[in-house]
Amino acid sequence: MLDHERLDVYQRSIEFVAVAVKIIETFPRGHGGLIDQLRRAAISIPLNIAEGSGRPSGADRARFRAIARGSAMECAAILDVCGVLGQVEPDLLAAGKGLLVRIVSMLTKMCR
Repeated sequence: MLDHERLDVYQRSIEFVAVAVKIIETFPRGHGGLIDQLRRAAISIPLNIAEGSGRPSGADRARFRAIARGSAMECAAILDVCGVLGQVEPDLLAAGKGLLVRIVSMLTKMCR
């Protein structure tokens, strides 16, 4: 197992990617930009956590974790937009937002 795979924040971010894919699958045609943005931002979270974990200096690790945190915040905003559009089940949105709250909280602590 690699170092980043042991991190709870990494595991939760992978879990969020699965939720994001479910959300994406429920969207009707005509929302390609929003779907693409959610897909890219969701995938960015675990990728930046993993890349940061491989960096030798604390400053580099913190920088990649901050980028991952920004992507998580972006995903939260996208889910808010999805909620306003009414295209996604409220339970699915709540599950995604719950994961994002945990992820942002963990990353905030890790960036200090």
